[in-house]
Amino acid sequence: MTAQTIEFVRPKKPNNETQRWSVAEIEALFKLPFADLLYRAQQIHREHFDPNAVQLSTLLSIKTGGCSEDCGYCPQSAFHNAGVENRKMLDVSEVVKAAKAAQDAGADRFCMGAAWREPTEEDMAAVVEMVKEVRALGMETCATLGMLNDEQTEQLRAAGLDYYNHNLDTTPEFYGSIISTRDYQDRLDTLERVRRAGLHVCSGGIVGMGENLTQRAGLVAQLANMNPYPESVPINNLVKVEGTPLADQEDLDPLDFVRTIAVARITMPTARVRLSAGRQQMSEAIQALCFLAGANSIFYGDQLLTTGNPDVERDRALLDKLGMYPFAEKH
Repeated sequence: MTAQTIEFVRPKKPNNETQRWSVAEIEALFKLPFADLLYRAQQIHREHFDPNAVQLSTLLSIKTGGCSEDCGYCPQSAFHNAGVENRKMLDVSEVVKAAKAAQDAGADRFCMGAAWREPTEEDMAAVVEMVKEVRALGMETCATLGMLNDEQTEQLRAAGLDYYNHNLDTTPEFYGSIISTRDYQDRLDTLERVRRAGLHVCSGGIVGMGENLTQRAGLVAQLANMNPYPESVPINNLVKVEGTPLADQEDLDPLDFVRTIAVARITMPTARVRLSAGRQQMSEAIQALCFLAGANSIFYGDQLLTTGNPDVERDRALLDKLGMYPFAEKH
């Protein structure tokens, strides 16, 4: 297959409807020669974005540990003994302090994550205040709080939340191998409620959990075929944590991760494709290839929810080497 055949696997829009992608078409993208795939991804990236600008998001765990879900990758699950201390929800003042520090370091989006299946009424009251206070700083706001009902999505919209994160994690066919305490439709239903409320959707997945290529393509197909597809798409490389069922999972080939970024960019041209968890274990060269493949957002700061992340100085040094800069500094 040569560069001239790339357009063959990119279907035309039928009757002006949203472009649809089959799993087979996406799998064919994954199988393109590496240079052809990145070339196409970079072309599409440049059609829609400044290729040297990166959006910086900082993630804070506002309630840690003790989650009643059994996600096989997650050290915060009550089903696993991964050494994560259960901590109650942070005070609003602590969250605002962390958001201000992130803003001062260059982040323009602040994400708040809570380890639970779904928020209670009391939880929502606290989160609503956090969203309002962080929004007042002039930052974009994002929250990941598990499953939501219609009333809760409306509360978040009224508070000024910009993005709601709810990852699909993987393809429907592989989902049951990773999680048993909720089904795939639960995730899709929450995303539909988020979209109906008028919030931007942040949804992606995790690769390297033992899925095969077809299943990896299936995850991208699920995301790309949403109408509309998510505005923000985090692509996570599994962080293996001792005490979780996936702790001994075989490493994903780094170039396969780069391919996933490229395929996400091609199938979701205007989305922010975020290079997310697992970045601390990546070399600078692999991260550079991810940016070349169309990643234009990163989590910024030395901590994600419970796992490590490259520190601010290291990230700034890498961006400087690549001639890249934070999106907020140029706009």
